[in-house]
Amino acid sequence: MSTDRTTLPTTVLGTGGPAVGIQGLGCMGMSVAYGPTDEAEARATLEHALEQGVTLYDTAELYGEGENEKFIAPFVRAHRDEVVVATKFGIILDNDDPLKRTISNEPGYIRRAIEGSLRRLGVERIDLYYMHRRDVNVPIEETVGVMAELVAEGKVAHLGLSEVTGPELRAAHAVHPIAAVQSEWSLFSRDIEAGVVPAARDLGVALVPYSPLGRGFLTGSFTDAEKELTKEDYRRVQPRFTGENAAANAALLEPVRRIAEARGATLAQVALAWVQQRAAVHGLAVVPIPGTRKRSRLDENVGATRIELTEEELAALEPIAGKVAGDRYADMSFASAGRE
Repeated sequence: MSTDRTTLPTTVLGTGGPAVGIQGLGCMGMSVAYGPTDEAEARATLEHALEQGVTLYDTAELYGEGENEKFIAPFVRAHRDEVVVATKFGIILDNDDPLKRTISNEPGYIRRAIEGSLRRLGVERIDLYYMHRRDVNVPIEETVGVMAELVAEGKVAHLGLSEVTGPELRAAHAVHPIAAVQSEWSLFSRDIEAGVVPAARDLGVALVPYSPLGRGFLTGSFTDAEKELTKEDYRRVQPRFTGENAAANAALLEPVRRIAEARGATLAQVALAWVQQRAAVHGLAVVPIPGTRKRSRLDENVGATRIELTEEELAALEPIAGKVAGDRYADMSFASAGRE
């Protein structure tokens, strides 16, 4: 991988996995979920991210039913030797009900999914292929066995899992090395620290935190999703961001705000710095993937990698997660915490 543009420090995803910048980019919001997008600015943000040393780009079959993969495809192909592209299978939308999702890890579906992702991205091999969610009706050993076949066939370079429990990760890793586990991890969401993080550390698996800014809530950019965000924004149906939960959770941002003001930083930078420091705290590779569609926000996010919070600041932030009102999802059965 070329390093002439890289300004971020790098880390390795798993044993023998790819080297990437210590912060990646979640691409979902560029084409789905968070309301209208300025397409030109989003494409400029992809290029700008690479210039800043961001080399891990995250998408999924689910995002816009493949539209997000198509959106980032020209960028990926133009910089094929410089970027690591991650995509996922496992969640199927219901065309009649956009809020209804089905989880599938069936072997036939996985094989159809990889062909679709390869075609939409316009590449011969996916660098990091995730099981997006766990289908409890299919043994995880069977799912990873099919994924391992894709590696043997040259269609996938490295394997990842999303929202799995510690025992599920250990069982999967016994079938084929897992490079990364993607789960929600932030000042608001720390449930993975009980089982997943210790398992990942023991196995040499990297953690890729998604929603490290609490879907934007930790930035202070909104305090009530139902009142402030557009009808297309899916955060309007997330339990933490509406009604009494939103008001209670907004009050939890005060220590983040105090630290940010004292440092001349933003709330987002403090929240992201906390996630970045989990690598040192827990002794494993951590590569958060904050999503943004704007170059200015990208610069802000990357700036967080240069902030090292003090012990006193970390202590002030420690109680936040335990006071958060509302679950991460309306249906937690799709998340690892629902099975731990």
